[in-house]
Amino acid sequence: MSYLAAFAASFVYICLKAMQQINVVRDAQRWILPTSLGMTACEFYIVGYIAAVGPTLPGILAIGVGSGLGCLLAMRIHRK
Repeated sequence: MSYLAAFAASFVYICLKAMQQINVVRDAQRWILPTSLGMTACEFYIVGYIAAVGPTLPGILAIGVGSGLGCLLAMRIHRK
């Protein structure tokens, strides 16, 4: 399991999580289930990554930066 994969999973997970919150606010019910399934897949990977590697500083940075950028992307997507 690599730091890049942890970054990507975290990026996608938080992007989907932010989009899910916006879906709830906008009552976009058709997107709730697919978004939840995507979030679950990413969450399983992230938890497995942490269980396999442990809490290392590079892992924390990869997941943290991925999360922040994923949230920014979701905000930009829904701004339009």
